[in-house]
Amino acid sequence: MNGKKETENRHLSPLAWEELHTEHIVQDQWIDFRKSAYRYPDGRVFEPFYSYSRRDYVVIVASDTEGKYLCVRQFRQGIREVTTEFPAGGIERVDGREYGGRQDLSAENALAAARRELLEETGYESDEWEHLLTIPSNATISDNYAYLFSAKNCRKVGEQDLDETEVLSFARYTEQEIEDLIQTGGFQQAMHVTAWLLSQRRQQVGG
Repeated sequence: MNGKKETENRHLSPLAWEELHTEHIVQDQWIDFRKSAYRYPDGRVFEPFYSYSRRDYVVIVASDTEGKYLCVRQFRQGIREVTTEFPAGGIERVDGREYGGRQDLSAENALAAARRELLEETGYESDEWEHLLTIPSNATISDNYAYLFSAKNCRKVGEQDLDETEVLSFARYTEQEIEDLIQTGGFQQAMHVTAWLLSQRRQQVGG
């Protein structure tokens, strides 16, 4: 069954809700934040449900020729803490917006975005890439997708080249240090932990 058919069948499910109306609370270049009313399958109507659109993004579990993992540390305003995480960033779009039209308006594919983000945030490149998974970032409230990759035997080819809004530092960690950070609450991005677990499972299967 192709992807289009699967999507159509999900929408026809007896569990699907009917969207009755939507108000765009904030709709600018960066985000489309909405308030909607839905009818449940049993006929009840409930509102408000809040949701938003942002652009798709990539996460890269990158390791160098010494087997150490390339990470960045930066402030995350949602939890108001400095976190350790993998290189990541948005997939650039031809219209300059941050959301909408997952495939048709992308200026670059996910792998190209992953290569760019790895180089910009760490100064490293890799010739050994693997796509781990494409998954909704937060299916409850958002419609964007995370593209998860691994990159092995990364080599340093330059310095960081950060965007004007990025303030971050670069660090390398061993596998055990990553595990310890996750267990002690120092590695706090859910999709990054997902990418880590998938990359570790691939190594175990491949090994």
